Amino acid sequence: MQKTTALKETPTSGDLFAMAWPLGLKAMMLHGIVVIDAFLVSPLGENALAAMGLAGAIAGLLMGVIFAFSNATQIRIAQAFGAAGPVTLKTSFYCGLFINVGMSLLGLIAVIIWGDDLIARFAHTDLIAEQAISYLNIFLFVVLFEAVGQCLASHFNGCGKTKVPFLSYLIAVPVNIALSYVLIHGMYGFPELGVAGAAWGSAVSSLARVAYMAYRAYRDDYDVFTASGWSRDNFWTALRRHWVFALPIAGTFISMTIGTQVCTLIYAKMSVNEFAAMTLILPWVQTAGTFGMAWAQATGITAAQLLGRQLDAASLDVFLRRAWRGTFVAAGLVSLTYLIVILCSGWIYSDLQAETTAALWMFLPVLLVLPFPKGSNAICGQTLRAAGDTLYVMNVFVAGQWACKVPLTLLFVVYLDLSVGWVFSLVLVEELFKFPSFHLRIFKGGWKSAQVIDS
Repeated sequence: MQKTTALKETPTSGDLFAMAWPLGLKAMMLHGIVVIDAFLVSPLGENALAAMGLAGAIAGLLMGVIFAFSNATQIRIAQAFGAAGPVTLKTSFYCGLFINVGMSLLGLIAVIIWGDDLIARFAHTDLIAEQAISYLNIFLFVVLFEAVGQCLASHFNGCGKTKVPFLSYLIAVPVNIALSYVLIHGMYGFPELGVAGAAWGSAVSSLARVAYMAYRAYRDDYDVFTASGWSRDNFWTALRRHWVFALPIAGTFISMTIGTQVCTLIYAKMSVNEFAAMTLILPWVQTAGTFGMAWAQATGITAAQLLGRQLDAASLDVFLRRAWRGTFVAAGLVSLTYLIVILCSGWIYSDLQAETTAALWMFLPVLLVLPFPKGSNAICGQTLRAAGDTLYVMNVFVAGQWACKVPLTLLFVVYLDLSVGWVFSLVLVEELFKFPSFHLRIFKGGWKSAQVIDS
């Protein structure tokens, strides 16, 4: 009887899929915006591409910090939604919005003070520096708009309405493509802005996305945003608790970003062909893995909602088993995608030298295995975050980067001079390093009794 009740109370795999697919497609479109901008700018030449890449590195760091804090807000909102409390929902949203806007303003001030000098230091020519500064100064509007937009998206995702942010990208992507193309090349009487035109296209499309979500928030959840009172009876107390919850998630992102950049600098010590192969495969690892990560994110959102409802441990076990079965299916599809990419690599990259193509084939054994531990780790990490265990998750990620991947990358490349296949295998070694810490924490079961609303 208890098992039957648990099955009725917990979301099905279909419910998780309904939440996950908009998250996955949204992430794909988000990655696609960068690819499309680069494609539209490419006719302007290598200098324009270099300028956009240089400015994008700084803008990406600012956006990444906002995404990290928004992820924390999403979990808090999911917890509040599970508890069916409009005051707690409102508090979580406005706390997240306050932090997002505050962090974006700090980032803008830093760029205004040091951005020009930083770009000039790394730009190869004055022309590249000038174009990069122009792009970045306009892109700062995107940072401000997304500080609001990502918080609105967190509200809808946390409430299980993942289609709303997805629909906002269906509006934003065509606007970005059309306006960027017109402004880059000066079509239909508009000024020819070059690289700056791509930034204006991104800014206007971001504003359109925010406007759509703000309209949906006003139409669908006006009573939530205007609810009387605050959690903990005081906004500043709630804000402090929200900050303590969110900071480890932001810290995880910052650590991973720095670690990735350090590894990239080490990869540059390899031969040109090996470095080229790594440069080609790593974006595929990120992009093809999007749907596996979307399933994990949907699991985290749902877990936070169920913990907010204070569902019993048996029901939570039923839910997590379903989620785990789903993640293995997703991992199998991702693994198949990697196989297709490698099999077709000679056609996709027809101009590559034979040494580079051979290096891509060396990645295949790791790619076939990687999605399974990575997906399972993601399920654990998202579930623990949903239970408020954000500091532990950060510690596992930091240890995986700085006690495993980064030092081993340095050892393999600089001191042992191993082949690129062994170097790439460290992405799998890192996941296996994190695997026991994540899974032992989950199996101990403490997350099932977490008092998420009072945390």
